[in-house]
Amino acid sequence: SKYHLQWGHVRSLPNKIRSEAEINASNKERKYIVVSNLPFEGRPQKENPNQQYKRNQIKTTKYTLLSFLPKNIFEQLHRFANLYFVAIAVLNFFPVVNAFQPAVGLIPICIIMVVTALKDAWEDLRRYKSDKIINNQHCFIYNRKEQDYVQKHWKDVRVGDFVQLQCNEIIPADILLLFSSDPSGVCHLETANLDGETNLKQRRVVKGFLHQESRFEPELFQNKIVCEKPNNNLSKFKGYMEHPDQTRTGFNSESLLLRGCTIRNTEVVVGIVIYAGHETKAMLNNSGPRYKRSKIERRMNIDIFFCVGILFFMCLIGAIGHGLWKGKFSGLPPFDVPDANGNFPSIALQGFYMFLTMIILLQILIPISLYVSIELVKLGQVFFLHNDIDLYDEETDLSIQCRALNITEDLGQIQYIFSDKTGTLTENKMVFRRCTIMGNEFSHQENAKRLETQKELDSDDEDWTKCQYGAFPGLSTLRHTGSAKPLRRSQSARAHFQYHTRHRSMGRCNSTQSPVAFSSTIEKDVTPDQGLLTKVKDAALKLETLTPHKVTKPSFTTGSSITDFFLALAICNSVMVSTTTEPRQRIRSLGTSLEKIHQLFQRLKLSSLSQSFSSSAPSDLGESLGPNPTTVDSDEQDDLSTQSCGDSTDVGYQSLIPEPEFCYEAESPDEAALVHAARAYNFTLVSRTPEQVTVRLPQGTLLTFDLLYTLGFDSVRKRMSVIVRHPLTAEIIVYTKGADSVIMDLLEDPAKEKKLRKIRAKTQKHLDWYARDGLRTLCIAKKLPMTEYVKWANFRHEAEASLDNQDELLMETAQHLETQLTLLGATGIEDRLQEGVPDTITALREAGVQIWVLTGDKQETAVNIAHSCKLLEQRDMVYTINTESQRCYDMSKTEHKFFGIPLPCQAPSSTMEAAVPDIGLVIDGKTLNIIFQGNLEKKFLELTKYCRSVLCCRSTPLQKSMVVKLVRDKLKVMTLAIGDGANDVSMIQAADIGIGISGQEGMQAVMSSDFAITRFKHLKKLLLVHGHWCYSRLARMVVYYFYKNVSYVNLLFWYQFFCGFSGTTMIDYWQMIFFNLFFTSLPPLVFGILDKDISAETLLALPELYRSGQNSKFYKMSTFWIAMMDAFYQSLICFFIPYLTYKDSDIGVFTFGTPINTISLITILLHQAMEMKTWTFIHWSVLVASFLLYFVVSLVYNAICVTCNSPTNPYWIMEKQLSDPTFYLLCFVTPVAALLPRYFFLALQGTLGQSPILEAQKLDKLPKEKKDLAIQEWRRQKERLSTACRVAPFPGNARLGHLQVPHFTEQELRDSSIKESSSPMKRHVGDWVLNRDKSSPLPCPGYVGHNQRSPSSSARPSPDEHLLGPSGYKAFGMFTDSQTGSPGASSRGSHKRSQSSLTI
Repeated sequence: SKYHLQWGHVRSLPNKIRSEAEINASNKERKYIVVSNLPFEGRPQKENPNQQYKRNQIKTTKYTLLSFLPKNIFEQLHRFANLYFVAIAVLNFFPVVNAFQPAVGLIPICIIMVVTALKDAWEDLRRYKSDKIINNQHCFIYNRKEQDYVQKHWKDVRVGDFVQLQCNEIIPADILLLFSSDPSGVCHLETANLDGETNLKQRRVVKGFLHQESRFEPELFQNKIVCEKPNNNLSKFKGYMEHPDQTRTGFNSESLLLRGCTIRNTEVVVGIVIYAGHETKAMLNNSGPRYKRSKIERRMNIDIFFCVGILFFMCLIGAIGHGLWKGKFSGLPPFDVPDANGNFPSIALQGFYMFLTMIILLQILIPISLYVSIELVKLGQVFFLHNDIDLYDEETDLSIQCRALNITEDLGQIQYIFSDKTGTLTENKMVFRRCTIMGNEFSHQENAKRLETQKELDSDDEDWTKCQYGAFPGLSTLRHTGSAKPLRRSQSARAHFQYHTRHRSMGRCNSTQSPVAFSSTIEKDVTPDQGLLTKVKDAALKLETLTPHKVTKPSFTTGSSITDFFLALAICNSVMVSTTTEPRQRIRSLGTSLEKIHQLFQRLKLSSLSQSFSSSAPSDLGESLGPNPTTVDSDEQDDLSTQSCGDSTDVGYQSLIPEPEFCYEAESPDEAALVHAARAYNFTLVSRTPEQVTVRLPQGTLLTFDLLYTLGFDSVRKRMSVIVRHPLTAEIIVYTKGADSVIMDLLEDPAKEKKLRKIRAKTQKHLDWYARDGLRTLCIAKKLPMTEYVKWANFRHEAEASLDNQDELLMETAQHLETQLTLLGATGIEDRLQEGVPDTITALREAGVQIWVLTGDKQETAVNIAHSCKLLEQRDMVYTINTESQRCYDMSKTEHKFFGIPLPCQAPSSTMEAAVPDIGLVIDGKTLNIIFQGNLEKKFLELTKYCRSVLCCRSTPLQKSMVVKLVRDKLKVMTLAIGDGANDVSMIQAADIGIGISGQEGMQAVMSSDFAITRFKHLKKLLLVHGHWCYSRLARMVVYYFYKNVSYVNLLFWYQFFCGFSGTTMIDYWQMIFFNLFFTSLPPLVFGILDKDISAETLLALPELYRSGQNSKFYKMSTFWIAMMDAFYQSLICFFIPYLTYKDSDIGVFTFGTPINTISLITILLHQAMEMKTWTFIHWSVLVASFLLYFVVSLVYNAICVTCNSPTNPYWIMEKQLSDPTFYLLCFVTPVAALLPRYFFLALQGTLGQSPILEAQKLDKLPKEKKDLAIQEWRRQKERLSTACRVAPFPGNARLGHLQVPHFTEQELRDSSIKESSSPMKRHVGDWVLNRDKSSPLPCPGYVGHNQRSPSSSARPSPDEHLLGPSGYKAFGMFTDSQTGSPGASSRGSHKRSQSSLTI
């Protein structure tokens, strides 16, 4: 269908109208049609149009009993190493090239694949049991034959079934809501299982099904449902219902009940299944653990190719040697055997056969067991990581979650961290701090003092006893009455749906956690500003004089604006209201006057104290306050809604009349903070339904607004609006709140009235103050009486019913409504820093990690938070780049500059790092767009190399991910992204390691992350301790594996020089198999899981030790080749000392090989012992057990193997060796000679080495007191070195500190600087440029300034004083000496902390 929107005049939607053929083709692809299953009961399934959709049974297993073996083998052969060894085993079956018995050659690869298959089977069995529990849960499905709802398993639910759900029941599939027992047609959901959000959400019955009888009749449902195809977007859903008369009713996500959520506060709901099983949104989002390739694995794959090259080189030597040896014979060698035709192969062909034989013989040069060992080690590391008590958060009862099991070692190599701000660095607990109304700023000093001294207490008991405006004598007696208990969140059966999280502690959930989201004491209690409180009371009294016949023209008086401001705070939200006695019971209506409430309280006190404030069933307040409820009809309620108490103007009336302790459940902490702020000024939100919202005024009057429409907040519009009908004037009013950068552009033209222009300028100035104090800002506005609401609503309904281009149509209607707004004021909300954030950032910085903050907040807010968390220091030079065009960059393109900043010709080297600690860069989203679109990425990265901190403000989720990818790919560094919200998902997925914080904004970030933590401070130990351990353990274990295999296989290679390169061995093949699989496999596993080169305390005290992982100290090209050379040397010693000992003797082949095998085992185990830095009982036991196991197996095998390896059998070989003193002498002398160079090198390194790792290992051996003193001295020396480097800057730093500002003409500045912009700073600078001293140099259009401010003061600029006034301009260092005094330094604008800033 085509839509034309007409707003007084005809206005069409551009690019929205397409041909009928295009629309039909598009709809056919996108349509998902659902009908009722009832007409098709008892008929063949193929007649049911819903049979094409999936059933509700879920299956997360990968295998079945029949498919397990072939499918698992196929998957394992995708690994190059497994495929290589299988090919070698198959090659060994050809007699012309085999080196061992064919069946024996299969044993190693079979054992490895069997172990892997058992691990896969065990994991799949766990998934099968989990699926079985979920599929066999029960629900009620309507049955036409029984004429009632019958109980069925979840797996039997199908698309088109009618499902009946009751309170506290989990939803089995995605269901379209058709009926609710709530008269308002509302259903309440708890989505904690799905997204982790703890607040309740409302879902509404589809329009047209709201006014029904007490029972829904599924058999009367004959509509056809058309919606979008299944997708994983949890927040979006659109479609329409086509009625038998061909009319359509649109619906969206507000009518969809998602699988896994829990019904709350609603007795019964009924709906029709839309998506089932794996097509539900929850299952489409359940991607499970993520698998990435770690940096060590990528390095290891390269080294394996080096090993393949070494193997081919050794095999080539064997083939050439075999040919040369054969060529020495004058005739045919007597041991040559002809083929079936009596022919002898040529020497070249025999050399080729020997090449293949040598590959089979030396195959273990490639460590076959390394891959399995790495997987087992990582599982062990994850186990200890998950059980670290320091990474456990007691408040949320959650520990760290490891969702990506194969990149633990990357935690020890991070070089760049990209962090979100809100909810990651801050608590995301919003506290109301300040507000400005109609240009008048109210500082709320008393509230600020309270926040400085109050400690946050989230105790339910204190919530009971505390009353905001006074104590009610009888309230405490009601505290423990009533049998109904608050509903516990732990009863939502989270474990049934989300298996990667722990069960919540029931006891903790009830005792210490607030049952309502965003309702801690510090968030709820707001101390009002006394001056504003007086004005509020006066303005509220005038509000009562309004009547439908006394509607005046729109005015901008302070009194009316104050009431509108607080009404907007109370109404413009989606907050749900409940009481403290039953936090999960919603207050549906409150149409009773305070006088009647007071009477009910008195009756309650006198008659019965056994009833609680609210009953267990939804009811109005009158019913819940006493056993004899007073029923108020709708007409009487309308009259009562405007009544007030007799002495309502008396300040002390609250101390006599109890105010129910309401609980506000908001979808965001900002909404909760604003509602609590409105309540502090006695504009109390007391009830909310889909049709009405009730607010109590200061004098006790209850105003019930008709809620006509709600335009929810989204990241594109960045605002929210509600359309209400005023109960006194019957006017239709739009209240809007949103980001100041958006609202300011939607205001009506200030040129019409001078007062509006002045209010707007003052408000913008106050917003700048708030942002500089680190407060989150929101603008509040209204739209004066809306006369075209009916027309607008019709177009809105048409847009909602459209399946094609619905999003564009809805956006168009919203944009038309939210224009020509009248500014009421703005709020400043504080988002407090999380505990331990400054310390964590300081430690990570000392560890050599570059920290960037990518946030969507205002620039000033982000900078202030950066100072608070020590991301920026007071002494830092802060460069700020704000521009909307490339002009400034292009003018200096020929020079080595970036937006006017001169760049040194060389990048900073590692020796310069300490000399560049004091430069910060702040950049906004618009400038980022120019960087990405103008191919300026290289220049941008070049500049950031000199900055210790980078803040990207006003950045979108896409820009966040682009910045992460840019740094990761161009600089070739290891990156980590951390965030807590859905807007951080793309950034988290783009980084090498993504960490989600399970905080106030749900679980989307966690579900997309590799690791999940609850606090930013946990990042310190996660990286500095566990990251270092995981990397050092695994890196050294991988190097050890390469050494072990090369050292052992070289023994066979040296023997070929003495056996004519015939491919024979001096060691029994069974011994060779057991050597790698059993005798030397367990010590590396224990080493990789338990070894600690440095203690956790030392790693935390000396963060710079983390740099070893960043530099890949333990595993890089040099360490690999050193290990290879060491392996070659040790193999030479282990072979030739026994060879020289037994030379010219008549011992057998295995008698010669057994001492060599034993010596090699001892050498390899002792080499492992030298690598171990931690010695525990487990380490000793594993080494001794491996050594004893070798002798036990050898003795038993040699005793029973009489003819198992004919013609050379190892019978009784070990027993004879143990009786020969020469064997013991060799086992002592040879390992000592082999390990002596390594031991000497380690001793020399420990004595003379200056490595921080070695120094820290020495500190760990000291007593605790001496260790602490040594660490303190270490840190003092480092601080002295850092100070010395800062005093003597290098040339690059000097160039950055002295910018040469290009000169422009006044006309150029007039064209670029005076443009109307949302940034007030740009406008102020433009005004200053036009009124400057003619002799002053002109800055770049983006303006350049160097501001040295005086120490911070609590003084606040007066409302009439511009932030960038004349005195402020004189402080710009480009034009005056920054160190000399200036009038600006002593002005009232000195409230800022001491800092240097340069803005471009």
